[in-house]
Amino acid sequence: MRMVELGEVAAIDRESIIPSEIRTGTKYLGLENVYSDGTALPVDVEQGELLSNKFVFGPNHLLYGKLRPYLSKITLPDFEGICSTDIIPILPDANKLEKRYLYYYLRTPWMIETAVKACSGANLPRVDPKLLAQFKIPLPPLPEQRRIAAILDKAQALVANDKRTLAVYDQLAKSLFLEMFGDGNPDVREWPLVELKDLVSSAPNSLRSGPFGSDLLHSEFVDEGVAVLGIDNAVENRFSWKGRRFITHEKYNELKRYTVRPGDVLITIMATIGRSAVVPADIGPAINSKHLAAITLDQSKANPAFISFSIHSDERVIHQLFARSRGAIMSGLNLSLIKEVKLRLPPIDVQEHFCQALSRIERDKALATESLHQSEALFGSLLQGAFSGSLGR
Repeated sequence: MRMVELGEVAAIDRESIIPSEIRTGTKYLGLENVYSDGTALPVDVEQGELLSNKFVFGPNHLLYGKLRPYLSKITLPDFEGICSTDIIPILPDANKLEKRYLYYYLRTPWMIETAVKACSGANLPRVDPKLLAQFKIPLPPLPEQRRIAAILDKAQALVANDKRTLAVYDQLAKSLFLEMFGDGNPDVREWPLVELKDLVSSAPNSLRSGPFGSDLLHSEFVDEGVAVLGIDNAVENRFSWKGRRFITHEKYNELKRYTVRPGDVLITIMATIGRSAVVPADIGPAINSKHLAAITLDQSKANPAFISFSIHSDERVIHQLFARSRGAIMSGLNLSLIKEVKLRLPPIDVQEHFCQALSRIERDKALATESLHQSEALFGSLLQGAFSGSLGR
C-alpha cells in the first residue's frame, strides 16, 4: 500500500481568530472538552470571555490534540467553531483522503506511539505541527478508504452501544437506591442516624488501613503469595482484579493484623477517594494496602453491599467524605474521619431487599461488560487489519 506524508493529502489549517472577533454563542473546544474516546462537548462562549487567539474549524476538519498525544484527544466535529491552539485543525483534501479514515488511522496504537516519540517538552509534551504533517499514512484509493471507515464506524458503534448499556445499569442501581433510601421516602426520617463506627464488628481491628512506611516496601512485592489489595481493586466501585501484587507468606505473618475478610467493605482513602467495593467470598489470604480502609461490619446490623453502595453513591455520604477530605492536612481520608460518617440505617430486611435487587442488576451488568470486552476486542482486531491490508471484503 502506498505511503504518503500527511501534509501531501491534508492541510495543517491553523487559521486564527483574535479575541475581539469572537462573538457570543460561538462554540468553543478546549482540550478539556475533547475526550479520549473521540467525543467532544463544546461550550458556548460570550464575547470578551476568551482573551487569546484561537483556531477556526468547521465540519470538514479533523481536530488533533497536540498536547500529551498519548491521551488520544482526536475528534471529528460536525459543527463550526473555534478551538484552543493546543488543538490542531487538519483539513483533508476531499479528493484524496476520507477524514473518517484518517481519524481511525491517527488513533491506532502505533500512530499514538509515533506522536509520543515526536513530542518535545518534558512537562508539557507537544507534537510540532510541522512534524505532524510529516507523519506517514497508508493511502489506498478513496473507495477503499470509505469502505474501511464504514466498517470501523459499525464496530465503534457496537462499543458505544455497550457503553451506553452499562451506563443504563449504573443509573438503574442509583435510581433504585434513591427510591428506597432517598429523602423522598418518608420512612427515611424514622430510621436511626448512625455513624459508621456504630456498625463495625466487635472483633478486634475491625476498621483498619494498611501498613505504612517501612512496614511494607515496594521491594518486598513478589510474583506470587498473599495478595495485597490496593486502589485498583475498588476504584470501579466493585471488586475487580487488576495488576496483582503479592507478599511472601513470611511477610504476611508479620502483617496479619491487616488481613481482609470476605464481606469486608473497602474504601479508597488516598488519591481517588471515596470509591468502595465488597471483598468477595473467594478472596483467599490477602491484606489491604495503606491506600485502602477495610471495615468488617456487624452483619446483623448492616449489609456490606448496602454500606458500600451508600459510600460511593449516596450524595449525603459523599458530601461528608469530601468535606472531611478537604479539611485534612493532606488530601485523603483517615480512619477517624471515616468512623464519624453518618447515615440513615434502614432495617436489615430492607437493606437485604435492596441488595438482592442490586445483585440482579450486577449480574446483567456483568453480561453487558463481557459484551463490551468482546466489542472492544473486535474493534481492535478490525483496526489492526484495516491498515495492514488484511481487512477482507
